[in-house]
Amino acid sequence: MKEAAGEANLTVIAVVLIGAVAAIATPLISNLLTGAAEKSCCSNAGGYWKGGKCLDSSGGEITTGWDGKNCTTSK
Repeated sequence: MKEAAGEANLTVIAVVLIGAVAAIATPLISNLLTGAAEKSCCSNAGGYWKGGKCLDSSGGEITTGWDGKNCTTSK
């Protein structure tokens, strides 16, 4: 009986640890994907990404955005 209780406790610990890793990793991956999408929008608009902004060839800022589905661009 003690062996079964020990295995059950180990299973609970494993499930909790997997949940904790998932809770930490999900926002990190989401931020990485959003950043990549924003940089892609900038590139599609003919600009380049520098310092967290989308700039055109003359250094002027291009307003781009990613709403989760579509890329928006305006100069």
